[in-house]
Amino acid sequence: MPVRARQLYARVLPHGPLDLLRQLAFMWLAYQLYRIVRGAVDDPAGAAVAFENARTLIGIEQALGLFVEPSIQAWADGLPIAIDVSSWLYINAQTTVTMGALAYIYIAHNSSFYFVRNMFAVSWILALVGYGLYPTAPPRLFPEWGFFDAVSSFTGVSHTDQVSALFNPYAAVPSMHVCFALMVGIPLSRLCRRRPFRVFWAIYPLLVTFVIVTTANHFLADAFLGALTAGIAALSARALGRTRPTAWSWLQGGRTTPVPAA
Repeated sequence: MPVRARQLYARVLPHGPLDLLRQLAFMWLAYQLYRIVRGAVDDPAGAAVAFENARTLIGIEQALGLFVEPSIQAWADGLPIAIDVSSWLYINAQTTVTMGALAYIYIAHNSSFYFVRNMFAVSWILALVGYGLYPTAPPRLFPEWGFFDAVSSFTGVSHTDQVSALFNPYAAVPSMHVCFALMVGIPLSRLCRRRPFRVFWAIYPLLVTFVIVTTANHFLADAFLGALTAGIAALSARALGRTRPTAWSWLQGGRTTPVPAA
């Protein structure tokens, strides 16, 4: 194998193809767990509970003077480009952007990848608990408050259409858009070398929070709980890192010799 080819192979697959397969297997397992929980709450009884839980959140936000989501979406509705960009980003943030960010960390900063992966593992488990125990309808299902489904208007596809096995109409608490944004945004704001990229990833979670509100897919309470989930996941990943400090701890950037990871 030519030298350049060996160098490229070592960069893309620093722990070999089996390690990459393990990471893909983790995502597949998370997908299957999500489907199980989705089936448990996506029924008429679960829908009634989800709407009642959402009304409870509205009441809490009103009591705290924080129920500003209708005003924010109404303001954004006056700027069509804001609604369109928000809808596009909502569709892509949790999939394309997150997966691309994880792939970049795996290839360019592999020694930090496993800490980030462990955060995702913990956050996904917490999300499953949240979806199962507290199913919540999103704001877009409350037109009486002035909300409208911006993403459906943008794509021309209704959320009621079964377009994806991953779709869960009552998976609003916690907001995993915000959780994922924090779990890739903060690490990349520290890992990227160029200042513009560091700044972008630092404000990325705030941008995603704006997106989920303007598209009426989450309340601010959902965003707060998503951030709390990310925080708990980070603390858990830090604790896991102590069990395997050479492989799972954060930012082993100075290490030049690959350490087997799982």
